[in-house]
Amino acid sequence: MAKKAQAQKQNLKSFQVGDLAVYPAHGVGRIESIESRTINGDKHDFYIMKILDNGMVIMIPTMNVESVGLREIIHESEIPDIYSVLKQKKDEIFDNQTWNRRYKEYMDKIKTGSLYDVAEVFRDLFLLKLAKDLSFGERKLLDTAKGLLLRELCTAKNIDENTMWDEIESLFQTLQ
Repeated sequence: MAKKAQAQKQNLKSFQVGDLAVYPAHGVGRIESIESRTINGDKHDFYIMKILDNGMVIMIPTMNVESVGLREIIHESEIPDIYSVLKQKKDEIFDNQTWNRRYKEYMDKIKTGSLYDVAEVFRDLFLLKLAKDLSFGERKLLDTAKGLLLRELCTAKNIDENTMWDEIESLFQTLQ
């Protein structure tokens, strides 16, 4: 896990207009501009980021990049590590806790902004769905994790979502 945290830390940096970045729980976006605003008499710089998936615009104080978890897209060389996370077979039984406790744990992982954590959530919920019906909240989380995972991997590999989804599905063929 230390390697994972270190890799994510190294991806924190300053961004330029036009750069792609990942905002935790929202996904891949483009830095549209860097603006200065005066708040309570103090001048602050903000990244204006537009999320590619839904067009949402987010203002991120440049001094808070690390605390909010804004980071670069993973490098293509990290994709095999993400695939390894997806292929890991979990020994523990999913039914040992209630759906709402699982939901909270999964939501906390998604909020970290780490693609490794998002991959774990996706894998766990994908496999759980094969075994039983998911709660409404879990289905929404599965969709969220799938979207975050797909978009970042597509961007990192520079391929379309259908091709990426085929690759991900093929990883799960051996787990089923």
